[in-house]
Amino acid sequence: MPGPKDLDPSTSPRALLGAELRHARMKAGLTQDELGRPLFVSGSYIGQMEAGTRRILREHAVQLDEVLDTDDFFARNCEVSGKSRYPDHFAEAAEAEAMAETIRVYEPLLIPGLLQTEAYARAVFRAYDPTATEEAINDLVEARLDRARLLADPTKPLLWTVLDEAVLRRKVEGTKAALRHVADLARRRRIIVQVLTFDAGAHASLEGPIKLMTFPDAPPLAYLQGLGSGQLEDDPATVTRHALTYDLVRASALSPETSLALIESVAEDDAHGDQQP
Repeated sequence: MPGPKDLDPSTSPRALLGAELRHARMKAGLTQDELGRPLFVSGSYIGQMEAGTRRILREHAVQLDEVLDTDDFFARNCEVSGKSRYPDHFAEAAEAEAMAETIRVYEPLLIPGLLQTEAYARAVFRAYDPTATEEAINDLVEARLDRARLLADPTKPLLWTVLDEAVLRRKVEGTKAALRHVADLARRRRIIVQVLTFDAGAHASLEGPIKLMTFPDAPPLAYLQGLGSGQLEDDPATVTRHALTYDLVRASALSPETSLALIESVAEDDAHGDQQP
């Protein structure tokens, strides 16, 4: 595991807390693996808390205070650093995403959140929770669009996404505009996008989506999402297996150039369809 690097504590409360954790661990003369054992987490997990890619959970904060003899410092401060506008099952993944150097995604059903437009995101959230108030839906849409602002940087993170053909064909409100948005990002070389067509048949990730993230100062993560649930994986063997799954999916997909042509064709067909009386 690479050695710790200096953090900028002014960037966020989580960066400050991570820097304090690293300081307290080193003062105690413990490695990341040694500190992880009494918490029943890996050394990689400790490294991610120190780097700020993982929040320090309340139960871990209490244990850290006990092991590192820091009174109740981490217990008192973990709630401030852990506040999030995202659902609990996705909060850690969204926050890690904002710090990632590379993001690789396979999506079998939806345009990925980072690439969604306002109308598309609103339709998705409304379908998931048809009785939610407009205020609640607006908050969710705003949070999703805020996530996408990380693509305003012209070069990082590197986002490579594979879309199942079903994503293109499903008639979600706002799909054509969202597909044009995806195509525009690809045309501007801001993202790499491929399409896994129906003709590809059985493939390595039939059971669901995959998100893989790498970081400059912390080990890689895999995020696996289900209906109203999600899990970050940091076990090296598990992440490596999911990375292989993604590579197999990517190898079965159309080339980026052919994929872009298909996306634009579907978006254009939809546009013409909308003009029909």
